[in-house]
Formats: sequence, C-alpha cells, structure tokens
Amino acid sequence: MKYMDIFMAFFRSGLLCFGGGPASIPFVYREAVERYKWMTDEEFAEVVAIGNTLPGPINTKMAGYIGYRVGGILGLLIALVGAVLPTAILMIVLMTTLSRFSDEVWARGMTRAMVPVVGVMLSVVGWQFLSIAAKGLGWSVTIAHVFIVGLLIFFVQPHPAIILAGLFVWAFLGQSLYERLRPKAGYEVKDEAGPNAELKSKHESKLEAKPADSEGNEVSSDDTSSDEIDGE
Repeated sequence: MKYMDIFMAFFRSGLLCFGGGPASIPFVYREAVERYKWMTDEEFAEVVAIGNTLPGPINTKMAGYIGYRVGGILGLLIALVGAVLPTAILMIVLMTTLSRFSDEVWARGMTRAMVPVVGVMLSVVGWQFLSIAAKGLGWSVTIAHVFIVGLLIFFVQPHPAIILAGLFVWAFLGQSLYERLRPKAGYEVKDEAGPNAELKSKHESKLEAKPADSEGNEVSSDDTSSDEIDGE
C-alpha cells in the first residue's frame, strides 16, 4: 500500500502539472504534505530550496528524495517512474496525434490560458514559504531577506545556487556572532530573579523569624504554644 501511494502521488502530480518544473511544486506539496503527511511544511521548503540548486527538473529531484525517504531504494524508483511516466505518455500521444494542431489558434490559447493558473498556484506556495520563514525569523527579517534577494535576482541575476550558498554562510556567521555577543550574565541574573525569587525570599524570612531556645535550636510553633501553656 505504501508503494502504491508513492506511485499515485507522483503520477497525479505529473499528470496534472502543466507549465514546466516549477509548476509541479504545488502538486507535489499537496500530495506529500497535505494528503499523505510524509513531511512538514518546513521540510518541504528545504527540499525545494536545495533541489533548485541542483541540475535537472525539480519534479524528478523531489520525487527521488521523497520516494527514498518514504520507501527506500524501491520507493525512489517507484516515485521516479510515477513522475516521468505521465509526461512520457502525454508526449507520445501529443506528438503523434496533436502536433498538426500546434499552429491552431485554440491550441495556442489553451497553452496561454494555463500560464496565469500556474502563476497563482506558485504564488500560494510562495506565501506558505514566507509564512514558515516568518515563524522563525519574524516578518521584518523575512521581508528584508525577500527585498535583498529580489534585488539580486532582478538586477544581478546570479545562479540560485550562489544565492542559497550566500544565505547559508550568512546564517552560519549570524548565528555564531549572536552566540558570542549574547549577554550571558544578563541571562543568569534573569534566572536568579525569576518567579521563584519572591517565594525564596518569603521562605528565608520565615526561617529567620522562627524562635530558638537557649542552645540555639529552632523551636516549632507547637513547642512554643506548649511552653506558654505550661508557664501559665
């Protein structure tokens, strides 16, 4: 049953996906995260980020990794077959029977009509990724990262692998700098002055207020009351 789920997940994503590799991301997300719960949103975001830095179609890379994670080597092979088979079948059918209609107006219109649909689906996945990042970094830091990366992509146009490598280095250096500059003494003072400090001070004041006998031993309240009765 597990291997059938792997095959059907990537068969559906490959069969319904139009518009190239990035368009398959929402379909794979729906299958791997929402339907079968094979990974969390954060893990899927990491898979997409690392997959975009490697050569080759993103759909097959995600299929290979998720299939291996769920079902081992056999799961990897089944996922790849499920991801590639629909596209191969559709290509054979389209190239042999529909290629003569490629210059028709309705055929070009069908292809163009899919572009905004794919754009909306990618926008939904992008918003989910931003929400995940904001949970850990906060919205101000997340928006700053989006602004900087957007400027690099539109004006400098580096390879995505270079951007991700720079972000990895920035995250490592930023964490190291934070650990060095973190006011450890302040944390210790905060712990000592925590919510238990008031209870501790009250307990100490009660101990100091306890009466003592002539030899310096503490006398309980029962002993004190009994001595007062005997004295009367």
